[in-house]
Amino acid sequence: SLFKEFEKQTGIKVTYSTFTSNEAMSSVIKTGGAQYDLIIPSDYMISRLISEGMLEKLDFTNIPNYSLIDDKYKNLEYDPSGEYSVAYMTGTVGLIYNKAMIPDEIDSWGALFNERYAGQILMFDNSRDAFGVALKFLGYSLNTTDPDELNEAYELIKSQSSIRQGFVMDQIFDKLESGEAAIGPYYAGDYLIMLENNPDLAFAFPKEGTNRFVDAMCIPKGAQNKKNAELFIDFMCSTEASLRNMDVVGYVSANKEAADQYAATLDEEARAIMFPGDDILANTEVFINLPQETLSLYDELWIKIKS
Repeated sequence: SLFKEFEKQTGIKVTYSTFTSNEAMSSVIKTGGAQYDLIIPSDYMISRLISEGMLEKLDFTNIPNYSLIDDKYKNLEYDPSGEYSVAYMTGTVGLIYNKAMIPDEIDSWGALFNERYAGQILMFDNSRDAFGVALKFLGYSLNTTDPDELNEAYELIKSQSSIRQGFVMDQIFDKLESGEAAIGPYYAGDYLIMLENNPDLAFAFPKEGTNRFVDAMCIPKGAQNKKNAELFIDFMCSTEASLRNMDVVGYVSANKEAADQYAATLDEEARAIMFPGDDILANTEVFINLPQETLSLYDELWIKIKS
């Protein structure tokens, strides 16, 4: 509905695609398999794309609603100069599980490696998130570059193979909503959408800590319709669009006015998940871009896991 409203206001038509992961999107952008005017990657991928010269600098004269973006989402680690991105949505990662199938109280990433739930466990189907789960359970940083720690995480994920039902991304919706699987890690906002279709689902922030992410709007290098993309960014930054968007996607807009208004409309559970307290946030990490040597090790270990 927002796309239609934007087209009505500007005459600019929006064609929308999704990807299974940041890595899948990056691969398409770099190989020139399709031409995009706007992409919405996550923090660490934005940093990588900037370092590789894959993003255009933004013309903020076409984005006056940038003034509505909360200052805490400007000039962050992934884009310190603030020239390449406009924060879109933010959220956290946690465990989603079916209380009817798992009566235990879940508070740890260890549940994903527990033989009691064999055949009912799902795991992220992308290397950074999957390794992030294992690293946090083992007590390590999400952003470690230590090969020994990464190899230990690899062994943990590998050991899960005998009890894991499968690797998933958006397939987790169907599997958890239908009861085909009982537990998996995913993004907090999506839990609220799943809950509407299966009230037996519950959410937990693991005690070992978790990922906090920022997704942001960027323009790929060589985009054919750069100004149109900037006008779309401006439209999506408006308070009205941000409020309508949050109501559907379950994440927190970087528009402070919209976020504050929306928080006031939520029940206690939804507010605690979308707007976690300082005690939860203090135990979170944001993914950062890693050295090429570490990225190569990630690729090598992930291929071994999936083969």
